[in-house]
Amino acid sequence: MENGKYTIVIEDLTFKAVLGILEKERDKEQLIVVNLKIEYENKKNYIDYAKVCNIVQKTIQYGKFLLIEDAIDEIEIKLKKEFKQIKELYLSIKKPEILKNALVGVEILRKY
Repeated sequence: MENGKYTIVIEDLTFKAVLGILEKERDKEQLIVVNLKIEYENKKNYIDYAKVCNIVQKTIQYGKFLLIEDAIDEIEIKLKKEFKQIKELYLSIKKPEILKNALVGVEILRKY
């Protein structure tokens, strides 16, 4: 079956970056954890998950965004530009070190 739906799953892509508006978030890199699911059709038009990881990590690290939402928006734009075959994108960015008693972040689910 050539034209089934496929989903790339990337779990716990972890790296350090400057992300946030608090002074302590701007001074020092913190741990960032990203999860993605990308749905597409036709395995001949596959999506390179290593390239996806690279785009996500570099976008966040170089962007030094104030808001997670801004990072998500920029990642979405870059992924859709690089991989036009994306039909659905789930993206979650979490900051495990920012609060002692909670894992916080932002996520989206987009359908194209």
